[in-house]
Amino acid sequence: MNENAKRLAELEAAAELGGGEARIARQHDAGKMTARERVDLLLDPGTFVELDKLVTHRCSDFGMQDQKIPGDGVVTGYGKVDGRKVFVFAQDFTVFGGSLSGAYAEKICKVMDLATKTGAPVIGLNDSGGARIQEGVESLAGYADIFFRNVRASGVVPQISAILGPCAGGAVYSPAITDFVYMVQESSYMFITGPEVVKTVTHQEVTKQELGGAQVHGETSGVAHFESASEEECIAQIRELLGFIPSNNAEDPPFVPTSDPKGRRESSLATVVPENASKPYDIKEIINAVVDDGHFYEVHEGFARNLVVGFARLGGHSVGVVANQPSHLAGCLDINASVKGARFVRFCDAFNIPLVTLVDVPGFLPGVDQEYGGIIRHGAKLLYAFAEATVPKITLITRKAYGGAYDVMASKHIGADINLAYPTGEIAVMGPEGAVNIIFRKELAAASDPEAKRAELVEDYRRTFANPFKAAELGYIDAVIQPEDTRPRLIDALEMLSSKRESLPPKKHGNIPL
Repeated sequence: MNENAKRLAELEAAAELGGGEARIARQHDAGKMTARERVDLLLDPGTFVELDKLVTHRCSDFGMQDQKIPGDGVVTGYGKVDGRKVFVFAQDFTVFGGSLSGAYAEKICKVMDLATKTGAPVIGLNDSGGARIQEGVESLAGYADIFFRNVRASGVVPQISAILGPCAGGAVYSPAITDFVYMVQESSYMFITGPEVVKTVTHQEVTKQELGGAQVHGETSGVAHFESASEEECIAQIRELLGFIPSNNAEDPPFVPTSDPKGRRESSLATVVPENASKPYDIKEIINAVVDDGHFYEVHEGFARNLVVGFARLGGHSVGVVANQPSHLAGCLDINASVKGARFVRFCDAFNIPLVTLVDVPGFLPGVDQEYGGIIRHGAKLLYAFAEATVPKITLITRKAYGGAYDVMASKHIGADINLAYPTGEIAVMGPEGAVNIIFRKELAAASDPEAKRAELVEDYRRTFANPFKAAELGYIDAVIQPEDTRPRLIDALEMLSSKRESLPPKKHGNIPL
C-alpha cells in the first residue's frame, strides 16, 4: 500500500468513527443512533454514496486548528429508497455536538443543489447543538446559505426533516421551511430560545420537552407533522411517505398496483352518516372504507383535529385527502385547521397529487379568540390554496356545507372539477334553526305558539334547503350519489381527470394572505 492509499484509509476510518467510541457510546446510552446508523436504516442496503467524507473545518481560533475530524460533523450523500434516488444529510452529534461550521454548511448545500438539479427529494436528519460558536459569523452565514436553498427548492423537490435530537436557535428555520417535519418523542426538541433564556426573560420555569418537545409541536404549535415513538419508527414513516409522493414537481406520484377492486361498493357506508344532523361521526370511517386496502397515511394527526389531512391511494394512484372531522368541534373550520389544510393543499398542488375533499362543515368556529386571532386572514389561506390549485380536485359533501365554509371547502365555484354529494347533504347559508330565527323573526313573535311555529318552519326550511337537490338543480353538484358507491365514483372521476391541463395566469407569484 503506497503512502496516499494508507493515508486515505486512515482518514476514512477517522471519518467513520466520528467523535470517537466514547461519544458514540454516550449517543447510544441516550437512546439515539449515530448519523451513519440512521443513514443506513433510511436507505436501501448498499446504495449509499457518500460525498465530502474528508472535508474539515477551516477555523484556526480558540485552538480549533488542532481539533479536526474528517467529515466535520455531518454525513452527506445520496442513495435509494425503494429503488428511487434521494439525497440525505445526517448531523453527527458526536462531533462537536453536531454544531454547524462553514464547511459543514457547504456540505449540506452541495447535496441540496444536486437534489434540485437532478430532481430528487432531500432528507435531513437533524441532531445538532446549533451554530459552532468558535466560527462566529461564518457559521451564521452557513445557516443562511441553507435557508436560501430550502426556499429555492420549495415546490421543486420534496424536502423532509427528521428531528432526532436538539434543534435550537436559528437551526429551527431550515426544518420549518421544509415540507414535512418528523419528531421523536422524549429525545428530540425544537425551540428558538431555550429554557434558560425563557426563565431569565419571563421568569417561567420549563423543561426542554415542555418547551419544544414532539408532543408540543405535534399537537399545539403544529410545527411537527408527525410524532414518532422511536427513531426506527420515524425513519420507517419517512420511507412510507416517499411512496406517496413524486421525486420532483415534473413527475407524477408513483403508481402502486392494488388487488382492491376499483368498483368495490362498500355497504358499511350506508349507515356511517347519522340521520340526526347533530350527531357526530368519525370521517375517517369513510376515508378508510373507500381508499385502497383501507390504508390512510394521516398527516398532522395531533394538530387541529377538526380537519383531517393525509395521503391515500385510489386505484393505485396517490391522492391527498382533506376532510372535516365532525367528531371534533363539529368539523368547524378554525384558525389552526385553516392553516393546516392550506399548507397540505399547496404541497399536493406543487407535486401533482390530486385532491379529494370530504365536506361536513357547519361553518367557521365562532368566538372572540378566533376573531382576534385572525380567522378571516387564516381562513382565507385555505380558500386561496384550493382556488390556486390546478391538480384534479374532487369534492364530496357527506352532510353539512353551510355558509362561507361551503365555498372554502373546494366548492365548484373556486375551481373543483367534480362535486358530489350524499343524499344526506345539507347545502345552505346556515342551519335551519338559525335561518328560521332570522327569516321568520316577525312571524315567530306574532305566533300564538312560537315553539310549534318554529318547529313547522324549521321542517319546511330543512325540506327546501337542507338537502343537496337545490345545488344539483343549479349544477353546483354534479351528482348525488349513494354512499355505497363512493369508491367507484371517486376512481372514475380521477381517471377522467388524469389528463387535466390547467395553468394559472402568468405572474411572479400570488400574494397569499399570510
